[in-house]
Amino acid sequence: MKPKIMYIENKSFGHHGPAWIGFVEFSKSGQTVYFNNKAIKKLKNPGIYANHFDIETGEEYWISSVKKNGQDRHQLGGGKIMIDKNSIDEYLKLVRFTTIDEKHFEIVEFTKTDKSRFNTIENTETEFRSESYYATFYDNNRRKLILDTKIK
Repeated sequence: MKPKIMYIENKSFGHHGPAWIGFVEFSKSGQTVYFNNKAIKKLKNPGIYANHFDIETGEEYWISSVKKNGQDRHQLGGGKIMIDKNSIDEYLKLVRFTTIDEKHFEIVEFTKTDKSRFNTIENTETEFRSESYYATFYDNNRRKLILDTKIK
């Protein structure tokens, strides 16, 4: 699948979390988004604030296409959006702007994603030590991050 420019926001901080715009890659199934050395997997039951989670940290993210009007942040949110320098030309074409407003954007360079390290995380054997509701509430492999794991 061809890389696509997307908006990504960390929702662990509410509407003021770190946010990025840049090229992402998708897994073959389309369920995982790779960007900036992160693997963000689609939640089976997305909520109002998040539709993905980081398979390493469990942090929740909102991922969407870039809005053509340039208003990607939630209306109640704030903070600069980090934009990957390699995606600026494509972003400007999408939103039909001529320049990046540095009051709203910080230009960064995304780190290349090593997809192979995420295979190890997702295929880690899970050892359930607690049968409580809290321990078994998470799905989509998030439980591997919250519960004790054992790598063989």
